[in-house]
Order: sequence, then structure tokens, then C-alpha cells
Amino acid sequence: MSVDNEELIKDTFGRGFDAALGLELTDVTADLVAGTVDMSAKHHQPFGIVHGGVYCALAEGTASIGGFTWLQASGIGGTAVGVNNNTDFLRSISTGTVAVEATPVHRGRRQQLWRVSMTDADGRLVATSQVRLQNIELPEGVEPPVPATGA
Repeated sequence: MSVDNEELIKDTFGRGFDAALGLELTDVTADLVAGTVDMSAKHHQPFGIVHGGVYCALAEGTASIGGFTWLQASGIGGTAVGVNNNTDFLRSISTGTVAVEATPVHRGRRQQLWRVSMTDADGRLVATSQVRLQNIELPEGVEPPVPATGA
């Protein structure tokens, strides 16, 4: 399933903590979630560089969106929540646009594993993550935010 309608992407996934971080999604499919964040002082730790938690949160957010999108496309349904996030910080930056890309490593009926890369404007890797997701049923009364389709 591909979510190519920009308004649908913004209304469905571009809210909550991801929006507070400034994540702008550019591509949402069952096989790829991509976006950008313009890093600024609001993302800093006390010493003027981007806080590592920002990268962890971006990884969790994009992997979860990809996991959910795949569950809808595969017909399994439900949603995916993070159960492990392993993020390595490779290069410190203070400002600039960071591109985020999440791709699946493994997708199963119960769990998924996604790899997330975050690069600076020069294409240099600043952080990389692996996020394990648990597939769960949607809470009672909650409907999927995008129409479910077959794979």
C-alpha cells in the first residue's frame, strides 16, 4: 500500500510527538518511510548539539509508521508498537536538514524489525537504528487511520 496523498500523510501520521520534532514525511509505503527534519536549537542537548533522544524518537516514529502501513497492506491488520530501539550516534550536528529513511529487515505475524538511517545534508550518516516492533490489535473502538487494502 502506498500513501501518496500529501494531505492524508499529514493528517494521519504528521501529528503528535513526530510533529513536535518537526518530522515532515515525504514517502509512506509498506516498504519505505522517508522524511526530513530541520534541526535547530529546540533539538539540542545542553552542549549545543542535537540530543540523541531526537534520533531515537525519529527511528521509533518512522519504523512504527512503516510497520502499521505494512500490517494494513498485508491484511494482518492491527498496529505496531516499539519494543526495542537500538540507536548509534555517529556524527554530531547542531543545525541542518536530516533525512530519515526506515526500511524493513524482517516482517512477521508477531514482530517486525526495521532499520533506520539518518543522514545530514551532505549525505553523511549521523545516526543509525534498528527498531523491533510488536504487532498488536488496535484498541477496541479505534479504526485504522488509512483504508486497509490487500497486498
